[in-house]
Amino acid sequence: MRYRWSLLAALLCALASPNLPQASTGELSTIIESFVTHHFPDSTSHVWIINSTEWDGDEMVVDVRTVVVERQLPTPIENRYLLLIKEGKLAAAQRIPLEDGTDCQREET
Repeated sequence: MRYRWSLLAALLCALASPNLPQASTGELSTIIESFVTHHFPDSTSHVWIINSTEWDGDEMVVDVRTVVVERQLPTPIENRYLLLIKEGKLAAAQRIPLEDGTDCQREET
């Protein structure tokens, strides 16, 4: 519950401070598209879907699902990534399991 209140407070501060750099929708889609095309250079087609986003000051975590068709493979490849976007640039990416029931747990503070 404390995490939600902290996140809500940070969101309200970000909305109240227009000078903070935030990625627009166009910038976000450009960052994700660049990540997917760079990560899968041999793909013939791809689709990505944003599952969720979380802001924390000038950092944004984006949960993205990708579906990629590679030249050599007949079936599409599905992956899920967490992208860390900091100051409008991709700072880190981590692939996470697609299956339900994974051992991932929320960070405790």
